[in-house]
Amino acid sequence: MLQGKKVIAVGERDGISGPAIAACAKAAGAEVVFVATECFV
Repeated sequence: MLQGKKVIAVGERDGISGPAIAACAKAAGAEVVFVATECFV
């Protein structure tokens, strides 16, 4: 589904982290170009 797409993975500190989102996107065939985990308060 994400084959050939570029992904920016922004996660949340209290939710799903950026690296976890990036791993899922990479497994789906995407190229991960940026990963971050932020705190949205």
